[in-house]
Amino acid sequence: MNDKNLNRRQFLAVAGGAAATTALAACGGAGTAEQPVADGAEGGEKTKVSFVLDYTPNTNHTGLYVALDQGYFADEGLEVEIVQPPADGADALIGTGGAQMGVSYQDYIANNLASDQPMPYSAVAAIIQHNTSGIMSREEDGITHPAAMEGHTYATWNMPVEQATVARVMEADGGDFSKVELVPYEVDDEVSGLRANMFDTVWVYEAWAVQNAVVQDFPYNYFSFISVDPVFDYYTPVIAANDDFAKENPEAVKAFLRAAKKGYEYAVENPDAAADILCEQVPELDPALVRQSQTFLADQYTADAESWGVIDPERWAAFYQWLNDNDLVANKLDVNAGYDLSFLE
Repeated sequence: MNDKNLNRRQFLAVAGGAAATTALAACGGAGTAEQPVADGAEGGEKTKVSFVLDYTPNTNHTGLYVALDQGYFADEGLEVEIVQPPADGADALIGTGGAQMGVSYQDYIANNLASDQPMPYSAVAAIIQHNTSGIMSREEDGITHPAAMEGHTYATWNMPVEQATVARVMEADGGDFSKVELVPYEVDDEVSGLRANMFDTVWVYEAWAVQNAVVQDFPYNYFSFISVDPVFDYYTPVIAANDDFAKENPEAVKAFLRAAKKGYEYAVENPDAAADILCEQVPELDPALVRQSQTFLADQYTADAESWGVIDPERWAAFYQWLNDNDLVANKLDVNAGYDLSFLE
């Protein structure tokens, strides 16, 4: 996986063995998920929290690295270890308690809730307030709106929710998804794939792939899903917590979120400095792309919400209702399930 050009779909096929730590901790030596976790920090002891990312580090995670760098976690009595996801993904590690907390997405949580044996974990804060994903293409092809995808190729990862989303926005624009040629998604870098004519259109996240196009001076078109249908304004990504851990250690979860909130607020107010912190902590990242992406996300972490981390119950429920109505989950969802804002202060 190319650290400089991350995309969410690679998460579904992460290669490798057990989660590898980023060798970062808020205080002292790195903790492990197997070590006992105390609720509080009596006698100067730090509460250990293992936090699993969804991908290798990127600007979605900047607030966490700021909280580490600036000592916000340590100030809350926490020793936080950031780890990368194992082969079966971050959600599985959180759900089984291998990591107490980590990064997930509302649609991944939906798949878990709809399974026959759901794992016990829930979203406890939104990292980014709105869904910033959509379709990117070459500027020369003139694909400026969904219906214009007709007669072109689309790089698919063959997921029902993915294809249903693209079909829905095309239909809303008067287009026909059956007139799109589906090709396998087989790239690490969407810009390189477009340059090489491997596909004409691709699902991307504006904060990374689109900013990568800007940095590479690649002429592109882009439209977001939420500009077509607000039902797709779901929460991606979120911070999730293992339910058993949260029940047994509520003050630790609250402390983690207080520190993370300070980290993301710092990134909102100081995007250049936050970008520098991320690059210092993760030197393999492209500084130009990180800075460009960080500038974009400074307006997205909180956006129009009253504060960082909040989740709008109506938006959460609307997306789950859409999944139910379109039979995109194995079992019908409780549209109000999967998140708990009681830890967010």
